[in-house]
Amino acid sequence: MAAANHSPSSPYSCVKAFDEISKTENGSVSTKDFEEFIGKWFKSAGEDLVYVEPMDFETEPHGFLPKVENPEVRAWALEVHGLWKKLSRAVSSSVHDHPELHTLLPLPVPGMIPGSRFREVYYWDSYWVIRGLLASKMHETAKAIVTNLISLLDTYGYVLNGARAYYTNRSQPPLLSAMVYEIYNRTGDVDLVKKALPALLKEYQFWNSEIHTMIIHDAENCNHSLNRYYAMWNKPRPEASAIDKRFASKFLNVNEKQKFYRELASTAESGWDFSTRWMRNPSEFTSLSTTTILPVDLNAFILRMELDIAFFAKIVGEDAIAEDFLTASHTRKKAFNSVFWNENMGQWVDYWLNYGAEPKEPQTWEAQNQNQNVFASNFVPLWIDLFNSDTPLVEKVTRSLQSSGLLCAAGIATSLTNSGHQWDFPNGWAPIQHMIVEGLWRSASTEARKVARDIAERWIRANYVAYKKTGTMHEKYNVEKCGEYGAGGIYRPQTGFGWSNGVVLTFLEEFGWPKDQNIDCN
Repeated sequence: MAAANHSPSSPYSCVKAFDEISKTENGSVSTKDFEEFIGKWFKSAGEDLVYVEPMDFETEPHGFLPKVENPEVRAWALEVHGLWKKLSRAVSSSVHDHPELHTLLPLPVPGMIPGSRFREVYYWDSYWVIRGLLASKMHETAKAIVTNLISLLDTYGYVLNGARAYYTNRSQPPLLSAMVYEIYNRTGDVDLVKKALPALLKEYQFWNSEIHTMIIHDAENCNHSLNRYYAMWNKPRPEASAIDKRFASKFLNVNEKQKFYRELASTAESGWDFSTRWMRNPSEFTSLSTTTILPVDLNAFILRMELDIAFFAKIVGEDAIAEDFLTASHTRKKAFNSVFWNENMGQWVDYWLNYGAEPKEPQTWEAQNQNQNVFASNFVPLWIDLFNSDTPLVEKVTRSLQSSGLLCAAGIATSLTNSGHQWDFPNGWAPIQHMIVEGLWRSASTEARKVARDIAERWIRANYVAYKKTGTMHEKYNVEKCGEYGAGGIYRPQTGFGWSNGVVLTFLEEFGWPKDQNIDCN
């Protein structure tokens, strides 16, 4: 919501007006008085954004999804492509004129929102939105998203979780370099690379600041600097204040409450909010301990960032930077082998830190600190070329994935634990399917590529059938049942939906759909 613009001092006038409402002995306000106050002082949700036609949208772009031969699937793909028009937004002039009256942050150019309750730009969602836009030949809109994220980075020193004032306490999985890489790969836009490189160096610095890094001393006497999520916040999240306070009421000690609030915000920074992956006790939500985990996927994203920065630096003639980041990437690859890799499982797994760990003090690696529970994140390193180019490794990890229990009728489950949290079983999420499928597909292994195609086809079917039943794309899907959307979590399932649209279009672009192949659930 945005405060209605009564005067330049509106935020203060608003608080004063609320203080003047008559209240009961316990401080309550009557429903009637409260509704009148909201009506007078606040605009409706979403009024801080305006619809804008994407500059490069065409109803059927030239060369759109040439491998999709089935007319039924092609018609659906064009409907999904058409959703970009519905998700395109610009920040309203009122936000630019009076930013102090809004939680929405003023972004320089129009962009894409995920959909439904998510009315602002989100960081990691944007990568898969961009992949879909590239499949839709909307290169300028894709570049505009990067422009907005760079503006956040320039203003705050990191890309925010989302474009709201209450998200300034944290980031999200760092995929900006991957976005720039994909756009450059399609367009050859060197100017974009020149503009992005200084911002990416700044982002790399943020993720390698003291609060985000921990040192692990391995069995071979080597120290490895690895990264964690750590929100700069120890209060209830403003966007979920009532829920956070309710969970924190279990703690009587102020320090314990503050620690829990930090864990909540840090879990939101991970993008996996919420999952048993982050809990010391999977049956107890208040045991969230995200800041004491070195997540395998976060470190894979930072490895990708190192490789991307080296690539960009080479393009613009910054050879010393390129060399430094190539060295950093090989150093991190060694850390993956020493800290995250579990030979018996054939997976990379999260590493739990000991309680009370300090960033500057090396911790000795212990096998028991590897989280040996199976999560889809254990397979995300396959997305990185340093790993998917190693065929024997890919084949071992592929066999592990096939026997993991995560592969279901409609895609890859997020975990094996049906906890009721949305980043757990039986939910499957578009980003997870895409990273694992793309990693397998990029390898030279015939078996891995076969598995990649099979997962992609299952996911496409699930999205298609759900769309035909409900008329919309969904945020997440139930991978146990083809054509059922996902559930669980602390908010109702959302539709729209940016990253789901992007992954379906990306899969259809890569794998196509033969003319005579059935699209319904088998």
